[in-house]
Amino acid sequence: MNRSLFLIALLGSLLVLFGQTLPAQAQVPVVRAVIFYSPSCPHCHQVINEDLPPLMEQYGEQLLIVGVNTADPGGQALFAATIEHFAIPEGQRGVPMLVVGDQVLIGDLEIPQRFPQLIEQYLAEGGVDWPAIPGLAEALAGAQPEPTSAPAQATPVAGATAAPIPTSTAGPVPISATPGPAGPGMLEETVADRLARDPLGNGLSIAVLLGMLVAVIGVAVIMLRPAAPRPLPTWKDCLVPLLTVIGLGVAGYLAYVETTQVTAICGPVGDCNTVQQSEYALLFGFLPVAVLGLVGYVAIGVAWVVGCYARGLWTQLARLALFAMALFGTLFSIYLTFLEPFVIGATCAWCLTSAVLMAILLLLATRPAREILSQWQEVGWRNVFQGQAGLVFSRKRTKE
Repeated sequence: MNRSLFLIALLGSLLVLFGQTLPAQAQVPVVRAVIFYSPSCPHCHQVINEDLPPLMEQYGEQLLIVGVNTADPGGQALFAATIEHFAIPEGQRGVPMLVVGDQVLIGDLEIPQRFPQLIEQYLAEGGVDWPAIPGLAEALAGAQPEPTSAPAQATPVAGATAAPIPTSTAGPVPISATPGPAGPGMLEETVADRLARDPLGNGLSIAVLLGMLVAVIGVAVIMLRPAAPRPLPTWKDCLVPLLTVIGLGVAGYLAYVETTQVTAICGPVGDCNTVQQSEYALLFGFLPVAVLGLVGYVAIGVAWVVGCYARGLWTQLARLALFAMALFGTLFSIYLTFLEPFVIGATCAWCLTSAVLMAILLLLATRPAREILSQWQEVGWRNVFQGQAGLVFSRKRTKE
């Protein structure tokens, strides 16, 4: 009898012990990741709206991703902490940036290529906790998800504006094109907020912007007053090809960055990757602005060559074309430079270099263009394309 009671008690203890260990053994492994994004970054839109939803649908509750909006000061602080913690090189800092475990994936090429493999790897290892980013645990502690009856969106994480990306099939957290209340994690930013992100870089942008405005006003004054024919000093004329070659290098590098979607090498001032990843880096939504700049510098170089080695009317037309392209390039650079501090909130040193080059080219091309237009006016606009203007221009240069 005592033996029977002992066996029953032993069996009951084993059942209780087995029941306590069963839930732990049946626990589902979970992969947790953080993605840093900017609301003005088209590459971020691609990753969050196109690349992540199939993975979230495939893995369901086994994949949990939190999005951190770097346009918010709190999100920017977490982003800076991530860069410091993982010792990310300066030339590789940019969004979208996904951190899972001890791995940092950057860009809309690396994230979709490597993230699925890392998910499988971490699931096989029993899951992975949130990355060891300083301040992330405190930010996640303040998260308050939406009720389950609402669409699959989440309330921003307190202080860091991090919004959990849903694991259901309802889709990812929507990201609007500009910072605002349209989507979770978006804040209504003021101009002061954008300027405060990088006071030094944005201050430099404003200085260059003012300089270009002064240059354009000076050009307008020169074009409106009478011009006496004077040959352009040789050293000034030689500056045009030199500046054009430098501009080709700058625009060529930015075109390479934008078309290949690699991380740009930025200098000590500004954040060129944020600018290059913004929606304003594409013209009409598909044409990289840097490619347009590259074409522009090539055209300016061709115009300079024709203006130097052609004769008669072709020389004048080439110099006027150079002036017109430099004027358009400067005005377009004014627009882009205005966007950097006041809309994007970041400065691209490469872009500022191109803007300064274009403004100097405009100043160099102004006086020859003014002389040509004065001579055309002298002989009469009807006679310009009959070759007389070219003859007059040649004779005046010969007399000098």
